[in-house]
Formats: sequence, C-alpha cells, structure tokens
Amino acid sequence: MRKLLISVLLAVLSVSSYAQGTSIEQEIKELSKAKWQWMADKDVDKLETLFHDKSKFVHMSGSWKKDRELEIIETGSIWYKNADVHDVAVEVFGNDTAVLWNRITLMAHVRGNDVSNEFTVTEFYQKEEGNWKLLDLTFSSVRDTHKIEH
Repeated sequence: MRKLLISVLLAVLSVSSYAQGTSIEQEIKELSKAKWQWMADKDVDKLETLFHDKSKFVHMSGSWKKDRELEIIETGSIWYKNADVHDVAVEVFGNDTAVLWNRITLMAHVRGNDVSNEFTVTEFYQKEEGNWKLLDLTFSSVRDTHKIEH
C-alpha cells in the first residue's frame, strides 16, 4: 500500500511540475508575442518595463544596452514594422528563467529603407519580483529554411 501511495504522489507531482512548465512556456510565448507588437507600435513605456535594466541587444549592426534600444525604437531608427513568427520554442529552467527562440521574417524600416530579413531570435527571460524581465535579445541571421529543433 505504501508503494502505491508513493507512486501516486510521484505521479501527481510529476504532472503538476509538467503543467507548471507548460504554463510558464505559454506565458513566455505570449509575452514575446506582445513584445513584437510593442516594438512595432514603438510603445517604449511597455518595453521599458519589460527590459531588464542590464539587458543587452545584439543586432546585425552591433550590440547595445537597454537605453540605446529604447532610443532606437522611439526615434524609429529601426522600426520593427512586423515580425512574422514561423516557429517558437521555449525552455524553462526552474520557475524563474526561460529561453525562447523565434524563427521570424522581420519587416523593418532601417536607415530610410524597408527591409525583410530572416532571423532566429533568442530571448532570455528571468522572473524578478513576480514579473518577467527580458535579459537579452539576439538576432541571428539565418536562411529561410532554418529550423528550430524542439
């Protein structure tokens, strides 16, 4: 009887842990989706709250910190007009860290020109005081046939 009780308890804990993981995964996916829209809308107020104070951004033309990224978005130096997301994968580490990979086609306005590029974008998130914060956003230029391994 004791073995049965322990087995049932372990099964319940395993299901609970899996459900929590998938819940976090979904939360991060929705947050990333909202972030793309905020970037398109140049909503720097929402982005300022999302971006960690020590966050880093890696682009094709360079790397910079939070203040520069917000300035670029606000001024339209890079206008992230639309991120067409083709695939998303999330890995959760504990209850407070997540990495998300997006396969996107990004339509942007850069230096006076509309451009379209294929990227895999890596996003690192950490939960602080009950809120998810974006720690890092890295654009990796890829071919349109690139696949994210799940």
